[in-house]
Amino acid sequence: MRLAIALLLALGPLCCAQEAPPNTLTPAERAAGWLLLFDGKSFAGWNDPALRTPPGDSWSIEDGCLKAVANPRIREDLMTAATFRDFELVFDWRIAPGANTGLKYLIQRLVFLDHDKPAPGIHSFEESVGYEMEHHLADRALLGANSHGEEYVVSFEYQLLDDDGHSDGRRGPLYRTGSLYSMIPPTEAAARPVGDVNHSRLVLRGNRIEHWLNGVKVVDASLDSPVVAENIAKRWKAAPNVADLLTRRPRRDCPIGLQNHGDAAWFRNLKLRKLEP
Repeated sequence: MRLAIALLLALGPLCCAQEAPPNTLTPAERAAGWLLLFDGKSFAGWNDPALRTPPGDSWSIEDGCLKAVANPRIREDLMTAATFRDFELVFDWRIAPGANTGLKYLIQRLVFLDHDKPAPGIHSFEESVGYEMEHHLADRALLGANSHGEEYVVSFEYQLLDDDGHSDGRRGPLYRTGSLYSMIPPTEAAARPVGDVNHSRLVLRGNRIEHWLNGVKVVDASLDSPVVAENIAKRWKAAPNVADLLTRRPRRDCPIGLQNHGDAAWFRNLKLRKLEP
């Protein structure tokens, strides 16, 4: 018995040493080519909205996490400074009750919307994005001191949601956690209870994607599939210019974005490994 206890004590520190602290890379991860996207304490490697004109208020750093701030004046995603093409990405996340957020990739366009200056005759959010993308009526630099704006990201999205507490979850599987938002539903519900930390993995190689959630592959699809094209056309029927941009997807390096959907959400342990085409 004493020998067994002594052995456990001797092995304990060795075992613990295999797990890296949050927002760090292990020697093995470094050797495998993983990059750390967030250092746990600064916006290094990210385009900080607070440095823009006017300054954004959508993001903060809290308890070693990148935090999407609830109800900001300018709602915008947090974008990586670097761009990527084929990659494997892992990250941890949690959300507030009733929250909606996501991770954006294959980003095609940023469209600024001034909520106090809506385009005439517009009846849906999708139509407003398409109209602004074509006519460029809004200007962030001219946003009024008491006005609210949004920078919408035209892209593909790994959906992160309170499936039971947010209205999107009641719309159906295409909008639930793990889905390729509005295009491909998850094969099963694998999210942990709201408030718990989840672990996600995204693999993008060419037009092939995989979404993993807490060790479960929930999406394995081609972006060239008829169902993706059909659902793009369905969602963006009122904005065919947006639908065309998402369908064509010129192959190039793109940033990665963490979505601010107006609700509190936290991200950490963001790590990326580039893949061969």
